[in-house]
Amino acid sequence: MTNNNQKNQPLVSIITPTYNRPEYLKAALTSAVQQTYQNIEIIVSDNCSPENPQPLIESFKDSRIRFFRNQSNLGMFANTMNAFKKAQGKYVACLLDDDIWEKDFLAKLVPVLEANSNLALAFCDHHVIKADGTIDAAATKKCSRFYKRENLKEGIYQPFHKLGLIDRAVSSATAAVIRRLVVDWDSIPPEVGGSWDIYLNYLCCRSGLGAYYFPAKLTRYREHEQTETMQSGKRNFQGKIRKAKADLFCYEQFMKDEQLKELFPYFHKRWGQVNTNLGIGLMRGENSTEARTRFLNSLKRHFSLRTTAALILSFTPPKIAAKF
Repeated sequence: MTNNNQKNQPLVSIITPTYNRPEYLKAALTSAVQQTYQNIEIIVSDNCSPENPQPLIESFKDSRIRFFRNQSNLGMFANTMNAFKKAQGKYVACLLDDDIWEKDFLAKLVPVLEANSNLALAFCDHHVIKADGTIDAAATKKCSRFYKRENLKEGIYQPFHKLGLIDRAVSSATAAVIRRLVVDWDSIPPEVGGSWDIYLNYLCCRSGLGAYYFPAKLTRYREHEQTETMQSGKRNFQGKIRKAKADLFCYEQFMKDEQLKELFPYFHKRWGQVNTNLGIGLMRGENSTEARTRFLNSLKRHFSLRTTAALILSFTPPKIAAKF
């Protein structure tokens, strides 16, 4: 790629919020600086890690990296949004500190956005990798199938409400490049918390612009004990409660948007399912009374044997119910 071509490329802001994962951060940043698409800025926002990663940042000797460190831990959402707000590029892409990009990730997606002003974003599929960085083939296949990317055809989807909000095929936090000005970054409410990625999908969908899909795995999502998905599992009821509350807020916002009226039946169903998730988290925290209310709310919207079983169990002693 010639210098002239590099100068003609629009700036892409790579957003990397980080906290206390220096080895993963090093791998993520290495994949960023090695992009074949060169006109980038890399915004690293450290959420007051116990070990300041500034020496690691400086070791790259790359002037495209802009490093910021919070004086106190602001929480994951605030740290991430603050990083997005510092972006100067025409496009933004999130590279979480535990993920990795293939070298041609930006080179495959940015030109399509440049050629089509009616696109809000471009996205691709991704690998799932284990904590040690090796590809988990089974988990990768399962993920592609679950998020409806396994047989998704290359092309432009407009509108893409179903793709972004029902199928969840668009992974704004892992494998997408977004036209920055499509999103009002100051308007994203803190209640979306760890569900900020689907909220970004929502904002991009309701813009009326389209989405382009490139059918290749150009990024690598790392699964390990510190990910939000793992933290919302059975062993961490606080994480499950936190995630469910964020999801509930998002679906409640979606159900207020008349542009999405045709999707309301799905949102109502998901609202019910997420109430069950919240109830289970509360029950595991031995708060059976509030959990029971959540199960009843869920059953009003969507009948489920799982919810019914959880409701019945909520009447048993809290320590027994907490094992659900």
